[in-house]
Amino acid sequence: MTSSGLSIRRLALADMDAAARVHRAAFDDALPWLAGLHTPDEDRWFYRERILATCTLWGAFDGEAMRGVIAFHDDWIEQLYLLPAAQGRGIGGALLDIAKQGRDRLQLWTFQRNARARRFYDAHGFVPVEQTDGSRNEEKEPDVRYLWIRAARRSPAMSSAASSRRLMLMPG
Repeated sequence: MTSSGLSIRRLALADMDAAARVHRAAFDDALPWLAGLHTPDEDRWFYRERILATCTLWGAFDGEAMRGVIAFHDDWIEQLYLLPAAQGRGIGGALLDIAKQGRDRLQLWTFQRNARARRFYDAHGFVPVEQTDGSRNEEKEPDVRYLWIRAARRSPAMSSAASSRRLMLMPG
């Protein structure tokens, strides 16, 4: 898949070091108070041994340089990271669209303080469905679980009723 000089392709073992670098650069930029939690060697191991073994990975490239990465399995997005300079250019949305293909729902976790990520997920149809105090994640950082459900084709009356229910379920 290509658009405006950007290419998106499925990743392989040879891409895992670049994926780990994108992850670390994006993570440290968005969450500077958590920088240094892992070494670059630990990040590379995590992508090669854990993420590649359990997820489907796609990367966005500008020429040969990876600009973004997404990792997903079943109905979970495990990782979605873009280099800071690549954000706001539609790359994240393009990667998210790949994960949405053939699925009726997706969910993911992000940190409550990551306002940029939360705005992105809100804009792409995800809704917050659970918040925690962070005691169950490695960073001990309060997080939020988002859910996306593919909109079914409904009659106008059903769509109105469904919208009313959704409004009532959203936290105030």
